[in-house]
Amino acid sequence: MQPVHPPWRDIGEALEEDRQAIMLADRLAFTECWIGEHFTAVTEPISSPLMFCATLVHRTRQIRFGCGVLALPAQHPVVVASQAALFDHLSGGRFLMGVGPGTLSSDVEVFGVDDIVCRSKMMAESLDIILRLWTDKAPFEFDGEFFPFSLQDLSRHRFGVGALVKPLQKPHPPVALSLTAPGSFSAGVCGERGFIPVSANFIHSRHVASHWTTYREGCERAGRRPDPAVWRIARSIFVSDDESLASDRVADPQGVFAWYYEYLLSGFRRRGAVFLVKESDEVADEAITPVGIAESLVIAGTPDRVLDRLIAFREEVGDFGTLLDVAHDWQDPVLGKRSMQLLAEEVMPRFRRHCQAIRRPI
Repeated sequence: MQPVHPPWRDIGEALEEDRQAIMLADRLAFTECWIGEHFTAVTEPISSPLMFCATLVHRTRQIRFGCGVLALPAQHPVVVASQAALFDHLSGGRFLMGVGPGTLSSDVEVFGVDDIVCRSKMMAESLDIILRLWTDKAPFEFDGEFFPFSLQDLSRHRFGVGALVKPLQKPHPPVALSLTAPGSFSAGVCGERGFIPVSANFIHSRHVASHWTTYREGCERAGRRPDPAVWRIARSIFVSDDESLASDRVADPQGVFAWYYEYLLSGFRRRGAVFLVKESDEVADEAITPVGIAESLVIAGTPDRVLDRLIAFREEVGDFGTLLDVAHDWQDPVLGKRSMQLLAEEVMPRFRRHCQAIRRPI
């Protein structure tokens, strides 16, 4: 859930829809949800995933809450570490720590971190600090390039002053990195450091398999056993009782999927990243349309049709552990809820059995 809503929607209504989607996911036994963080877009209005998820802790029973992702260059690591540790306690240890450098153009502009190399270095330094704050004892002194700080005034150590709250999960909550670019550098970092790789939904399937290759190479460098069970892959999925309805919804130029990809495509064109959604590099950028992307990337149809496409997708990209169903604006709440129900009850039990039957031992 980025989430992405049309900017003319009432913010309160859109946020309540997002909350209802997660509560429904919990009832349908979805195992986890990942919530995006953006500061300067009413299209993606959740500026604090932790605050948003805190409203759902007592409205859900088992689903785990992931940040997908916290943009670390935008905040001081001490703030992130302390607030995330607090949420880990409030959620009873249901927290997953997704982090990234941030990519929304207006966010990186407002924080003055528009250079991607610089943002990546800031993210790495921030994450190192956060993990140290979670696992080490005070006093702290960090002479970093971007976030130098010290925490050494322990004159009231007996009263707990000068120490940060540690997370409930030990040694710390699971850490995840988002993966977009082919052969993503972050995938190698995940393999080296034991982090969770999460492949984005808005890239073509031809790029997804490269994430596993880079992750496996990172594992090998660190002497780790690469386990596909930790790999999360996100896809846009729409399941319907009616095949024609599903096709029409995906192909509707005024529909929710066309809007979603029009929004993303505008950013990709500015960044020279249209290749991420193309079936082939031979296709001209000018030929790419929102509806064309939707018809190529959205896994849509009846339960049988969606199952077939998921099996074909897995054959293309390889084994993975968790399928993330991207939360799109419902547009029609009845259809949005029905899609989640059909995916959970009609598609996933059969897809899971298929994967288990053909899975080879590691």
